[in-house]
Amino acid sequence: VHSRSEVATCGPVMAQGGVQALEAMLFALDSARALSPPGVRIGAHVLDDCDNDTYGLEMALDFIKGSISNIDDAEYACNATALRKVISGVVGAASSVTSVQVANLLRLFKIPQVSFFSTSPELSNKARFEYFTRTIPSDLHQVRAMVEIVKKLGWRYVSIIYEESNYGIKAFEELETLLARNDICIAVKERLVKDSGEADEHAYDAIVARLLSRPRARGVIVFGSDQEVAGVMAAVARADAAGAFGWVGSDGWSARALVSEGNEEAVEGTISVQPQANPVRGFTEYFLNLTVENNARNPWFVEFWEDQFRCRYPGSARTPYNAQYSQPCSGAERLSAENTEFEAQLQFVADAVLAFVHAIRDMHADLCGGKPGLCEAMRPASGATLLRYLRQVRFIGLSGDEFHFDGNGDGPARYNILHFKQVSRGVYRWLKVGRYLDGELELDMNEIQFKWEEPRPPESVCSAECELGQAKQYVEGESCCWHCFNCTQYEIRSPVSETSCAECAWGTLPDVTRMRCAAVPELYLRPDSHAAIAAMTFSSLGILLTMFVACVWAARGDTPVVRASGRELSFVLLAGILMCYLVTFALVFRPTDVLCALQRFGTGFCFTVVYAALLTKTNRIARIFDASKHSARRPSLISPKSQLLICSALVSIQVVIVVVWQIVSPARAIHHYPTREDNMLVCDSYVDASYTIAFFYPVVLILVCTVYAVLTRKIPEAFNESKHIGFTMYTTCVIWLAFVPLYFGTASHVPLRVTSMAITISLSASVTLVCLFSPKIEEHPQTDKCKRTTRFCSRGCALVPRPQKRMEYIWMLDDSCRFVPDCLRSAEGARRRRRRPRPWPWRWWAPSYRYSGRAAATTDHAACLCLYELRRR
Repeated sequence: VHSRSEVATCGPVMAQGGVQALEAMLFALDSARALSPPGVRIGAHVLDDCDNDTYGLEMALDFIKGSISNIDDAEYACNATALRKVISGVVGAASSVTSVQVANLLRLFKIPQVSFFSTSPELSNKARFEYFTRTIPSDLHQVRAMVEIVKKLGWRYVSIIYEESNYGIKAFEELETLLARNDICIAVKERLVKDSGEADEHAYDAIVARLLSRPRARGVIVFGSDQEVAGVMAAVARADAAGAFGWVGSDGWSARALVSEGNEEAVEGTISVQPQANPVRGFTEYFLNLTVENNARNPWFVEFWEDQFRCRYPGSARTPYNAQYSQPCSGAERLSAENTEFEAQLQFVADAVLAFVHAIRDMHADLCGGKPGLCEAMRPASGATLLRYLRQVRFIGLSGDEFHFDGNGDGPARYNILHFKQVSRGVYRWLKVGRYLDGELELDMNEIQFKWEEPRPPESVCSAECELGQAKQYVEGESCCWHCFNCTQYEIRSPVSETSCAECAWGTLPDVTRMRCAAVPELYLRPDSHAAIAAMTFSSLGILLTMFVACVWAARGDTPVVRASGRELSFVLLAGILMCYLVTFALVFRPTDVLCALQRFGTGFCFTVVYAALLTKTNRIARIFDASKHSARRPSLISPKSQLLICSALVSIQVVIVVVWQIVSPARAIHHYPTREDNMLVCDSYVDASYTIAFFYPVVLILVCTVYAVLTRKIPEAFNESKHIGFTMYTTCVIWLAFVPLYFGTASHVPLRVTSMAITISLSASVTLVCLFSPKIEEHPQTDKCKRTTRFCSRGCALVPRPQKRMEYIWMLDDSCRFVPDCLRSAEGARRRRRRPRPWPWRWWAPSYRYSGRAAATTDHAACLCLYELRRR
């Protein structure tokens, strides 16, 4: 009922936690009379512990005097105890430190105890406090709720003030554990004197000074009782530090007028935790109607009345606390809602009383069978039996809430979150802003108002979080204080250590948060890029032109122009050119292992087909021309089938090379990183010079073809395809000589390298197509056989003189050698014009000459080269 004092046995009377709690107990007893067993009256023997554990233990001895004879069914007889009544149970005490002392004593005498305000986690240990129960939840839940509030406010660096008692010390130990688990550091730890005495103003001023020494730790958790916390708030006001701290308070001083009255500016902004309690129905009216005259059963009500109205009640005893009241009470004073502030947790007091009443009723019903009065089984009542019934009660209390004890004998873990703020200028109120239920915090941040001018809660961190791309360097001895340093351009803060940076792997770069390495977007020659579109357009035109030429060649397959060009090899050549154009489409799509293998094979193979066909054709021309100089015998391997076999053999060499290469080093699509910002998806052969393997053999064919083009440059004009082949090879060499530096110069930009390769291949194919086929496309079938090709012959004949052997060869380009007479006549005319002295006779048409046509007359599908030997008779 009274507060603690160092100068007297008890301090001043406490209105809320003292007198109101006592009256709530008496009110609950009155309300529970109807619940009492028939013939049984439940009363109360009230003693004041003055919020002092030693004095409370002394008062508890009075409870057990009548119970000594009830220890283990032993019978002790003495005059001192014979007149004392046996106490069945104890309601109280309020503070945890007193409850611990009293519980240890009552356990010896097996007297059940139900506390209404003691919240220390230690009291949940039933191995030590077997007969202790409580209607209020353990501080273990309260501490968790307070840590959740700190997290919600974003505080990472806080101070703790706790009272020197079982209530404060146990809570502090749990706070330390939970805060460390949530990476919240403690800046200052201060203990409030309680059990060892009463602190003076200097002690409280020293505590505030230490708090102010850590200005970045503005969040303070205060776990204590209202009397001690009031001393702290007064010291804050004296230091003119109101507004310097944000408080998170425990239920020991939550919504207590003793703390807030006179210290409103210092307390403003406090968020406190209070076990959820609803008003006891009917108690407000009951209490406001009390007067000294109608409340004689409360021996301390006179002191409360004097303190409430600041007057001296007539006939009251003089105390150190009413001596200051000189004005006598008039008797007209009355309690009202305006001058009375009620304790918010009186529900727990009423629940404690009702728990005993229901337990006694249930016990009486079972042991006495409902018979009025106390049966022998309850004379006296067994404490162990009553405790068993007590733990099993379940009822609707006077507040309307259902009540039951949990497995540890504690009340339900339900908390209200209260907030002390200005509702208007100069008017302060404790308001409910949330709740903590079943481990979940619900907090309305919109209702939080730290100060009237500064509504947002203060920031409480030792060091601000590092910016993006920064790592921490901790201050020695301070786990929550650090300096920030920048990671380099290609580093992120290490995912395993916030104190170091980690370099991103090639192909990745720090993301915008600088917390992870993100893959650099793949870069490859996309089909929708301008370069790819240009290359595909060029190739598409080439494909159309190639198809057109192939159709013309197929339509004119039997004409001398087509046959003279070598029809079979021409179609092989067109197929190679077509593949050159098609390769472009394989080059511009997203690289895969299969596509890379196709590119490796296709780029070299298409060239090999083209230049193998050209080499076969030039070689044939050179061999025929060379043989005509030495003999009239037909050269070997010049038939169409032989030419195709030769061409196939040349192509197969390239196939073998690529297959062996693929087996030894399979083509793969890889990521290439020429710089840290690039991530190119390319075929592995493009990264180094290994792709030249695919072009090595085609280049050899190009060089050999070029040599043959040079050797056949003086073939008579009638066989003028050698000139076109020569021009094709010269141009091809120029194109590829230009491609080589371009290829090696684009090593850092593979898409450009691929584009240049595609265009070079298409350009080479176009040169071959235009140079070899466009001149013949202009020929007309009706004039193919008669087109003048030389100044000697109108039928495609050419005269080759060989004066040292006195014979001459007539070359005739025709499909059936049907025009030999015309050629001979042309040759004869040529001879007469060139050599005037005497005409040569001809055996066939001129009797003076003989004609030998068997020596070198050849016909095939590619061309007809008729060699006729002219000899003198």
